[in-house]
Amino acid sequence: MTAPAQGAGGVVAWWRSSLRLRVIVTTMALGTAVTAVIATMLFAQVAEGLVHQAVSAATTDAAQEVRNAQASFDAVDRSDDTSLNATATAIVNAIAPADQSLRRSVLIRSLDNERDARITALASPDLDVDELPPQLAEALRDDPSNQQVMVTDVQLASQDQAVASVIVGSQVDISRAGPHDLFLVYPMAREQATLDLIRQWFALGGLALLALMGAVAWVATSMVARPVGHAARVSQQMAHGHLDERLPVRGSDELDQLAMSFNTMADSIQTQIRQLETLSMLQQRFVSDVSHELRTPLTTIRMAGEVLHASRDDFSGPAARSAELLYEELDRFEELLTELLEISRYDSGAADLEIDRVDLVGVIHQVVDALSALASHTGSDVRLSLPDGKVFIEMDQRRVSRILRNVIANALDHGEGSPVEVCLAQSADAVAVTVRDHGVGLTPEQASMVFDRFWRGDPARNRTTGGTGLGLAISLEDARLHGGHLQVAGRPGHGAAFRLTLPRTRQTALAEEPGPVPLDPQRDTEAPVVTVEPVGAGTEEGT
Repeated sequence: MTAPAQGAGGVVAWWRSSLRLRVIVTTMALGTAVTAVIATMLFAQVAEGLVHQAVSAATTDAAQEVRNAQASFDAVDRSDDTSLNATATAIVNAIAPADQSLRRSVLIRSLDNERDARITALASPDLDVDELPPQLAEALRDDPSNQQVMVTDVQLASQDQAVASVIVGSQVDISRAGPHDLFLVYPMAREQATLDLIRQWFALGGLALLALMGAVAWVATSMVARPVGHAARVSQQMAHGHLDERLPVRGSDELDQLAMSFNTMADSIQTQIRQLETLSMLQQRFVSDVSHELRTPLTTIRMAGEVLHASRDDFSGPAARSAELLYEELDRFEELLTELLEISRYDSGAADLEIDRVDLVGVIHQVVDALSALASHTGSDVRLSLPDGKVFIEMDQRRVSRILRNVIANALDHGEGSPVEVCLAQSADAVAVTVRDHGVGLTPEQASMVFDRFWRGDPARNRTTGGTGLGLAISLEDARLHGGHLQVAGRPGHGAAFRLTLPRTRQTALAEEPGPVPLDPQRDTEAPVVTVEPVGAGTEEGT
């Protein structure tokens, strides 16, 4: 994964994990949107008001200047053409002196003027005649009796950039020269400066308002998030077994009412858990006591059963068959008692390991030899795929042998006479034994329940070994006690595979469960990849 992707993932994780961040960011985003809309509307109103005021002042002033200019032109000697240009220049300069920036003036010939006498186009020094929009001259031609007003940008030589200006056009009649258009340009530099200042203050005010909203959101979320975070921490502590933890109640507001409800719920849960613990302890003690107490009469019954079984030839047919059934069921009864005692040890936390450094290959051979009679009875061949030489690991040989015996016997019993494959794979830190049969198989639902106590895939099916339904449950506990894993996979009609994964030493433990169990274990030459960590770092030895 690239660094930007990791950064984006971290931001998303932070966003999802922090209520305070979401509230503050959302509040500031909405505040920004609302502030921007309001500021835009206010700025538009202020700008429109300034422009309206500038246009009103310009038209009033222009009307007065045009009247003065017309009066000056009317006073010019009509018979003197030589001084006409000089007089026009003086009048234009008087309207817009070069030493003030209130207005600029332009005097040009009207579009419909056909007189022979001509006056040179006149304009203020820093204004180009081409800057005037032609629409104004056309409007004056169509309506010469009224002022024509336009607000547009005008480039002045004294300015670095175009300045928004009010242009007022009027028509004056000059003796012998005919109608001319007199344009007065009023730059709105002061209005623009006012708008710039308002824009700056709006920006500063918006930033200050956003900061204020962020602070308010922080305070508001803190008032809610702090008690909620405390409640989350108390909940986690209770989940770890600290059932006496409670939330403080300081008042009567909604959060305090929530704390009171939480404490009431915690009291109820604590009471129920203690009742369940007491009941569980009584049940475990009952199972253990009953199992122990049944051993004495079982021993007596077994002795009597063996005597009857040995003398069965002297009995009649039904009595002899009863003696045989009694002898067979006594074995199963004794096995059930043994497994109940083992389960009670796990439930009470009294199970422990007797660790030795043992050759796992030799243990597999011993288990397979012990099950040779069952393999002959079911008609299944046990095919071994083991490494050359010995594979030593630290384990409780009795418990590991029991795991292998249970899974191999289960494979023989459900293999439907097909071969059973036993494969051993190894890596630097772990070993894995996979037992594969090709019998009835398992559905995903059955695979999820195969380690449940007293569970059977098909109770109506004839079983060869007549197990108690506790063998695989005990095998799973044995594997966990070693810090390993016992997994299963299968397909209906294609058999099932059990995989036992164990660490090589007790100083390390498998930190996570390996991947799915393959249904073709002979392809695996190494144990499945798992994370291994020191026992003291986070994985405790089984108790």
